Amino acid sequence: MIDFLIGLLDWIYKKKCYFCGNSKESVKMCSNCFDELEFLPVQLNKVYNKVPIYCAGLYDKNLQKMIRGLKYHRQRDLAYFQAKFMYQYWEKLNIDGEFEIIPVPIFPKRKKKRKYNHMELVADEFSKLTGYDVNTELIKRIKDTKPQYNLNKSQRMLNLDKAFSVDVSKNIAGKRVLIIDDICTTGSTFEEMIKELNNAGIYDIICYATTTPVYQ
Repeated sequence: MIDFLIGLLDWIYKKKCYFCGNSKESVKMCSNCFDELEFLPVQLNKVYNKVPIYCAGLYDKNLQKMIRGLKYHRQRDLAYFQAKFMYQYWEKLNIDGEFEIIPVPIFPKRKKKRKYNHMELVADEFSKLTGYDVNTELIKRIKDTKPQYNLNKSQRMLNLDKAFSVDVSKNIAGKRVLIIDDICTTGSTFEEMIKELNNAGIYDIICYATTTPVYQ
């Protein structure tokens, strides 16, 4: 009944594209705006402890608006389009294996305030596209860290020190770990999660971000 009512409201009040305002397709991101998103070259962004880190696009224009809309402005429908963008780049990487998707966790107090973890929404949509399982129990954020955007590399690492905890009982049954996040600037978040997973004996890891503002 709820889905029917939502569908009826969508029909009566057509959704407008969050980017151009067009309501013809009644979606939060029309096909024209999606097709304008630009991918980075298909190559490594960086490596940490032998773990490859990939980034799909640059954090600017509509990609920036997409991420900020989902993360800060409760535009949950954008999770699908962010996952779709990541999936299209992921296909180009031609990486084999069965993966367990690990969305970067946020501190419980922050999740309660925001009402959701935006990367869990993206992970759920990415799972539908890839067939990989989502695992939100393997690694948790146990430290209420400060926002990272105004911190330099050393400050970020100090801020994230002992921020994550791995529950080895939530084993991944031999699958590879795919950590996903929205933005990779210095890579500090990925690096701290990699260290904690390595300490727990987990080494088969790939890190993957939607965007980076500092691609070289």
